[in-house]
Amino acid sequence: MHVRAFRGGLTMSAGHGKAVLPFVALCLALGVFAPPVCAQAPPAGKTYRVGWLSPASEENGLSNLAALREGLGQLGYREGRNVRFELRWADGKTDRLPALAAELAGLNVDVICTAGSQATAAAKGATSKVPVVFANVAFPDQTGLVPEYGKRLEILKELRPNLSRVALIYNPENKGSVLALSETQRWTKTLGISLEPHQFRGPQDFQGMFAAIAKKLPDGLMTTADPLIASNRVPIVEFATKHRLVSMYPGLEFVEAGGLMFYGGSIAEMYRMAGVYIDRIFRGASPRDLPVEQPIKFDMVINARAAKTLGVTIPRTLLLRADQVIQ
Repeated sequence: MHVRAFRGGLTMSAGHGKAVLPFVALCLALGVFAPPVCAQAPPAGKTYRVGWLSPASEENGLSNLAALREGLGQLGYREGRNVRFELRWADGKTDRLPALAAELAGLNVDVICTAGSQATAAAKGATSKVPVVFANVAFPDQTGLVPEYGKRLEILKELRPNLSRVALIYNPENKGSVLALSETQRWTKTLGISLEPHQFRGPQDFQGMFAAIAKKLPDGLMTTADPLIASNRVPIVEFATKHRLVSMYPGLEFVEAGGLMFYGGSIAEMYRMAGVYIDRIFRGASPRDLPVEQPIKFDMVINARAAKTLGVTIPRTLLLRADQVIQ
């Protein structure tokens, strides 16, 4: 699936067999914001500088950076020899992103790689000269339904057929998170599920949010894909476990923290592919000619230990479809 840039915006289509289907916009995506002047082939022997901008803390975002480094490493880039990283972490404080993006732009790095929608917007606003390679980005200016959201609800319903009410944690200050809420609400009508949204802007919201969810205890729990929510995943997973809520998450890190299930595009693969985009730019490709791509690899991971703790029996049909089962 590709998104091609043109002057008025973005156009999307998805190939599936012989048919060409309209594609949804809110998705995990990979692409480039191009500067006005096309990049030239770099001189041999140069050490390239890659700026990294993430809204997460280093502790929570290091796995994404590691995937980017792996992607570049597979293409022959070695840190300290022909590539150097300038790292900027917002530590969950998204209001710091514009200043951090400006710092990177001021360093005249060869490219800036951003993690998520908010970091991408900050980098785009900070420079018109440095190419910005982005991964794990939602496109809130587009319309349509994303099968990924419906699939998560379907899997929860398959796990617990009497599922009727699901709490969804989202970040009202992240446009991508808000759109994810809207798209998920559309799928609930088809599946006969009532969605109960709960806002999360930071750790200060935990007490009130958890109290509100516990008061009208739902059948299940989900979160949108959001760096701030992901950075605070441990208390969320612990809450779901305490109240025996079947849960579905948008990132593998939730399941690794003890959450029940993850389904979605492979985040690590996106950042590895970001390394491919960076390499193309370093070799002289025009950023304007590089397409925005949708993920082609989707994963489902089930935490069998969490299921046992919750007293949930995972249907064999789900176990057979899972890419990984954590025992």
